[in-house]
Amino acid sequence: MAVSTLALALMLALSGCASTPPPDGIMNQAQVQLQAARDADAADYAPVDLDFAQNKFQQAQGAMANRKYDDAALLADEARADAELARAKARLGAARAQIQNKTSANQQLRAQIEQSLATEQRQSDTQNPALPAQQPPADMPAPASSSLLEPLPAGQGFQTVPQSNSDQGGHR
Repeated sequence: MAVSTLALALMLALSGCASTPPPDGIMNQAQVQLQAARDADAADYAPVDLDFAQNKFQQAQGAMANRKYDDAALLADEARADAELARAKARLGAARAQIQNKTSANQQLRAQIEQSLATEQRQSDTQNPALPAQQPPADMPAPASSSLLEPLPAGQGFQTVPQSNSDQGGHR
């Protein structure tokens, strides 16, 4: 009877410890997300978030070693979330760096093009000195003075109309 009671007590003790299974799946997810964050250069772009994730994962491993599976599951889930955040920030930082590099390259190309055009213009001016510099178009020249001195035949040209006192503004 004492042996059966001892066996029953041992089974109850073991079943009490085994009520919460080890959170292996959550631990694996956290570890995968941590590696993904590292691969995304989170150490460069989101070091604080990566550090939070790594610390939580280490705490989760400690809780697993102490068979505190509920705590381990909670800590592993927090580590996974922090690692996802670190990865997202790292990807954003990498995209911003790439945009900055492309913007810099575009500015350098624009400067080279402008310099090249200015050099071509100077070379063109020195190679063709006989060509006059371009000036804005001048006003139309006045007609020769002889054409202004000739009287117009009657009925041609401008004629003045005598104004009456009742006329206002030239309207009738």
